[in-house]
Amino acid sequence: MIQETIVTTLSAAGIVHIAPMGVHVDGVDFSILPFKPSTTLNNLLETGAAVVNCCDDVRIFAGCLTGRRDWALKSAERIKGFYLAASLAHTELKLQCVEDDELRPRLICKAVHTVNHSPFQGFNRAQFAVLEAAILISRLDRLPWDKIQSELDYLGIGLNKCAGDRELEAWAWLMEVIEQRRPGIRLL
Repeated sequence: MIQETIVTTLSAAGIVHIAPMGVHVDGVDFSILPFKPSTTLNNLLETGAAVVNCCDDVRIFAGCLTGRRDWALKSAERIKGFYLAASLAHTELKLQCVEDDELRPRLICKAVHTVNHSPFQGFNRAQFAVLEAAILISRLDRLPWDKIQSELDYLGIGLNKCAGDRELEAWAWLMEVIEQRRPGIRLL
């Protein structure tokens, strides 16, 4: 199963990196497949640790893709690292092995500590729309613009029906990036 999460890593120099990422989860085994090159990949290889954050604040997903990475953090308990203060739950991971690949190496990690901070209240369609739009933003160089436009048109339906202030703010950040990258695309 792939879970859309926020991965926090720490460089050897002690600099925190926050990145949205689909993580493959199988019990206590977590596989992280960052594209090369990436800060997440470098940090995990340098330190051998990461934190997977389960979060329902879609502004963090959108923010990380639009240059907004100043999110409150708390110290991890069993590894050297940090988790998001806004996370509903976090799992601290230690790197077990690396399956190298030219494009996306597989970093296989083991869960060493999991904490639930708040109950999950469920997602609404606007949160889903923002998550999917964030994934589109991360693939702007790999997808045709007509595909991006048709996806945004569809996602806008759920956004318009269900969005609260957080979702509208996150969506606006993502649409700013789209506008900068592709003038003339129809935005909601």
